[in-house]
Amino acid sequence: MRSESCSVGRYLFLHPKPSPRASSRSRLMAVAGLLACVCVGTLFSGVGFAQEEAVAAATAAAAAPYQPNLMSMEQMVEKLWTGADTVWVLVCSMLVFFMNLGFGCVETGFARSKNCVNILSKNFVVFAATSVAFWFLGWDLMFGAGDGGWVGNSGSWGVGGADNSPFMGDRYQGVYGAISWTHVPLWAKFFFQLVFAGTAATIVSGAVAERIKYHAFIIFCFIMALVIYPIVGHWIWGFGYLAKEWNFWDFAGCSVVHSVGGWAALTGAIILGPRIGKYGPNGKINAIPGHNMTAAFIGCLVLWFGWFGFNPGSTMGVAGDGGALAALVAVNTNSAAAAATLTATLTAWIMLGKPDIGMTLNGCLAGLVSITACAAYTTVPCSLIIGAIAGVMVIFAVLFFDRIGVDDPVGATSVHLVCGIFGTLCVGLFSTTDLSGTVLNTPFGTAAAGGPYAGLFFGGGTKQLIAQLVGVLMVGAYVVPVSAVAWLLIKFLVGLRVSAQEEIEGLDIHEHGNEAYHGFVMVRNE
Repeated sequence: MRSESCSVGRYLFLHPKPSPRASSRSRLMAVAGLLACVCVGTLFSGVGFAQEEAVAAATAAAAAPYQPNLMSMEQMVEKLWTGADTVWVLVCSMLVFFMNLGFGCVETGFARSKNCVNILSKNFVVFAATSVAFWFLGWDLMFGAGDGGWVGNSGSWGVGGADNSPFMGDRYQGVYGAISWTHVPLWAKFFFQLVFAGTAATIVSGAVAERIKYHAFIIFCFIMALVIYPIVGHWIWGFGYLAKEWNFWDFAGCSVVHSVGGWAALTGAIILGPRIGKYGPNGKINAIPGHNMTAAFIGCLVLWFGWFGFNPGSTMGVAGDGGALAALVAVNTNSAAAAATLTATLTAWIMLGKPDIGMTLNGCLAGLVSITACAAYTTVPCSLIIGAIAGVMVIFAVLFFDRIGVDDPVGATSVHLVCGIFGTLCVGLFSTTDLSGTVLNTPFGTAAAGGPYAGLFFGGGTKQLIAQLVGVLMVGAYVVPVSAVAWLLIKFLVGLRVSAQEEIEGLDIHEHGNEAYHGFVMVRNE
């Protein structure tokens, strides 16, 4: 009994009976724990369900084909293609625009210091005047509808005709079909053609330098961009009479730009007459040296650089062939310039006894002009030959114009007219293959681009050469009389040439009221 009572007492001591209050607290804690377990389980089960749904969605997305949000792969390729070509055309246009600096520096360097401001101002304003005139009417006259015709007819002005560029060829719908062989936006086409129109007008400035009235030159620039340049441009680049009826080809502007500018410059120089002091009483030719060969050198180098936009940019695209044609044109352009620089320097050395820097610079420009018409149709060796001939030709042309009484201070007629004609004829001589059946196939349409026949030296006979000769004669037959009428009307209405006193003292002071070298002591030798 004792032992049992002792065992029970030990149990009760070790496991005392809970009080009613403690028992209630324990039940509450148990319930709270149970609720906590339920909540935590629900939370983790929700996370698990969310993870399972995410995995299921990812699996479904991986199994489904990729769907672009904005455009299909074909649409993206078309956009990138158009974008690449548009950027190419715009950058090349800017290079050609930059050539205005080159023309200004070359002309300023070859002229006298007393006319420096006048020449710089003319070369600056000429592009502004051309921009307005070519936008207003020139573009529509040049590229408006009228296959085989004499003038374009868009039925509009201010580049306002119907157009669905960048579609081209058989998918093009609009009134500017002559330039629908390239698939860039309309305004890219316009800007590229605008800078070419500005170049043609700038050529005139050099030939009439140092004696023309400032406002007279600006008026002529408007006329040039309105009714001279666009008409010839339509015949050739607007698929007008020469292009359709004769298959006349001028890749980047030997005739359209350089010959047009050269003929207008020659006409202006003749009507203006020579500068005071250029010819003596007995007809002796007096040299009038330029005042800054550094400026002329910089200008020529800028022009050489800008020509890599002028000629390669005339492909108006690089995506279709990966830039292969543009690269060939660039190398051909450089090769002709290099060869002409060397032969002009050598010819001047022989003819004049010294390697005259002015002749070297004009030789380089002569090579650049001469290769312009056939840069895309010939080879590098042929380009070297063309340039070498042009370098010799320009020296004799400068001496020839001096001897017949045409005073051209910068040699613009020799470089742009003579070598422009020569380059135009080179298409009929040096074109390596028959490109007349060329067709362009792109996602934007199919266009019959065409091209010249093979040249005389490559088995093509005289067919293309005759076409080029006809074009040369027609361009001169139009530009000379129209330019002459324009110059004479300006002379009659507002005056063309400054007075003898103004010419002797300098156009900077009398036309502009300031000087390029204010404060410098200048020695006059007139």
